[in-house]
Amino acid sequence: MPTTPATATHSSSNGTAEAIMLELVDENGTTIGTAEKLAAHQAPGQLHRAFSVFLFDEQGRLLLQRRALGKYHSPGVWSNTCCGHPYPGEAPFAAAARRTYEELGIAPSLLAEAGTVRYNHPDPASGLVEQEFNHLFVGMAQEALKPDPEEVGETAFVTAAELAERHARAPFSAWFMTVLDAARPAIRELTGPSAGW
Repeated sequence: MPTTPATATHSSSNGTAEAIMLELVDENGTTIGTAEKLAAHQAPGQLHRAFSVFLFDEQGRLLLQRRALGKYHSPGVWSNTCCGHPYPGEAPFAAAARRTYEELGIAPSLLAEAGTVRYNHPDPASGLVEQEFNHLFVGMAQEALKPDPEEVGETAFVTAAELAERHARAPFSAWFMTVLDAARPAIRELTGPSAGW
């Protein structure tokens, strides 16, 4: 994956884990500072920049991932294709492409912006809070997946009807329906009316 100035700044050359910093924003999405990742998610939460990616196959099915059990936040639950946080100074589009590659081993095709959504979702299981200004992206998954097992426990391509059925019986991330609903206009534009999104 190509290195950008933002990712180069956040890469450790000696193999030690570096604190992950997030961009804090105001209600308009303007950067106002930074905070360490875990601190930004501790109650009541600090509003920070995030992104959510929704990738589809040629049949208009959405690629879901079940978050790995080792993740500190929302482990083992289903969620959208990829989500995360840009590094300070990293464009959300670049961050979305970077994390999709890091988590799933693919470069998204036709990746396009799909708006933003602001939400506040506490996670009862962990006590952490998602206070996010979230940049949404939609695109296509046209390569074989190579998921990183430390990030992704399982993947599935689902139709809109299959998603509704799965959502009724399996745990999903607290933010999933909020970001999906906000991205629906762009999803319909990408997949066409027959896909049912």
